Amino acid sequence: MLSIVLLALTGAVSISAQTGPKIVLSNDDGWAVAHIRAQHTALAAAGYNVVLSCPALNQSGTGSSSRTPTVLTTPCEFDTCPVGSPATGFNASEPRLNYVNAFPVDAAKFGIETLAPQFFDGSKPDFVVSGPNVGSNLGLDTLFSGTVGAAAEAALEGIPSAAFSGATGDQLSYTTLTTSPTSANTEAALLYSALTVKVLAVLLASPAPVLPPGIVLNVNFPPAANCTSADAVQFVLTRIYYDLFARDVEACGSTRLPTESAVVALPGCFASVSVFHAATKLDANATMQAVVLGKLGSLLGCSGNSLVSQDRI
Repeated sequence: MLSIVLLALTGAVSISAQTGPKIVLSNDDGWAVAHIRAQHTALAAAGYNVVLSCPALNQSGTGSSSRTPTVLTTPCEFDTCPVGSPATGFNASEPRLNYVNAFPVDAAKFGIETLAPQFFDGSKPDFVVSGPNVGSNLGLDTLFSGTVGAAAEAALEGIPSAAFSGATGDQLSYTTLTTSPTSANTEAALLYSALTVKVLAVLLASPAPVLPPGIVLNVNFPPAANCTSADAVQFVLTRIYYDLFARDVEACGSTRLPTESAVVALPGCFASVSVFHAATKLDANATMQAVVLGKLGSLLGCSGNSLVSQDRI
């Protein structure tokens, strides 16, 4: 974790070093929160070719709302840009950090349609990472989450994507990553960033296509206090909604996956991975779940399934 803090402090990640898979990074908490800046640093440090495109202000809970970006009538969050700033803008010292004064869906679209061609030599991104969100997005929350909405929008535009959320954290400025390097919020931001990189390393190493068209992952990380390190986290394939009649992919000896809410609530260090349709934000069927199971099989475990009842909501 210390290395990520130092990179954030010194700016040691160079743009030229970003030669790996092309990633657009978005969220709904805003472009200047600690969680998203830690994620940007972690992705760049891992060699990804990443550009950040996030709302200028906190847009949590806005789902798939959309509007035309407008000139700012209030400052960007944490006063990172002044009143009257243009509808879209970037950090003067790091042009890969971009804001969009609109909703998360609009920020994701701007990243895909405008920033990607600019930074990726005219090509589309390979993947859209939305989050990690400050706070979990479980069950019904997925319908209203802007972080989930941004990931769904990417999939609808033909770009594979995933929404990542973490149970621990507060809406704090990215400056706390260096001013409070041992705080619970910073530790959570760094843990969730490392876990996102871990998921991507497995997912993007699999044969193309990365995910079936129109299919998105909803990944929820556990409370940071439950986990000693990123290696301690156990990933479990889950579903978003309880459904007594659903027949899921066979995993861990059962055709009924536990809900993500039940898995993340377990004592210990368990993360959930759910598979959903971008158009409806409802659970995907067993066939689509099987594709994800095949791609993430080396990451997924069964211990969480054995601890939670298959009938638990």
